[in-house]
Amino acid sequence: MENATEPSRTTPMAQRFRGYLPVVVDVETGGFDWNRHALLELAAVPLELDENGLLVLGTTSSVHLHPAPGTEIDPKSLEITGIDLDHPFRFAKHEKDALDHVFAPVRAAVKKHGCQRAILVGHNAHFDLNFLNAAVARVAHKRNPFHPFSVFDTVTLAGVAYGQTVLARAVQAAGFEWNSDDAHSAVYDAEQTARLFCKIVNAWPRPL
Repeated sequence: MENATEPSRTTPMAQRFRGYLPVVVDVETGGFDWNRHALLELAAVPLELDENGLLVLGTTSSVHLHPAPGTEIDPKSLEITGIDLDHPFRFAKHEKDALDHVFAPVRAAVKKHGCQRAILVGHNAHFDLNFLNAAVARVAHKRNPFHPFSVFDTVTLAGVAYGQTVLARAVQAAGFEWNSDDAHSAVYDAEQTARLFCKIVNAWPRPL
């Protein structure tokens, strides 16, 4: 009698997180109040599975945004992020177009993996989700691919795995380099958060 085929080590993404596709998101903003302050940068990194069933970074989508009408900007926030709203090469988009620019590849990734929808992964993830949801509400966007309230938060994961909750320290504890000059860019922070999330999840025993 032939031996039964050994089960594949690869867990399809649609089965890995209960039908959700993890997408790492980072926002840069004009302050801390998502109901009042402007969304200025948005980056999203859908995650993929490699041939061994390990999480790896997919292709990053990013956009700069014009401050939405009626939103405010705290000058102190621009000092932290280094965002120059008048930079000639900023190529900012208005909120609806900016969301379309990022949501389209996220929806494509969700469809590719046969998932129900995306779930936001972030460092202090509800901060990012709240700003994203506020922008969606302002433009009445009808095709938001993200779960409206569930997230994976790397603050919690890094606290458990490394005893660190600050992103820079957690990334370094995970064995990656951190460049302070590049920090507070949505793309840089999203990709570093993605590396952190993948490192922690890939080290965790896989569900049956």
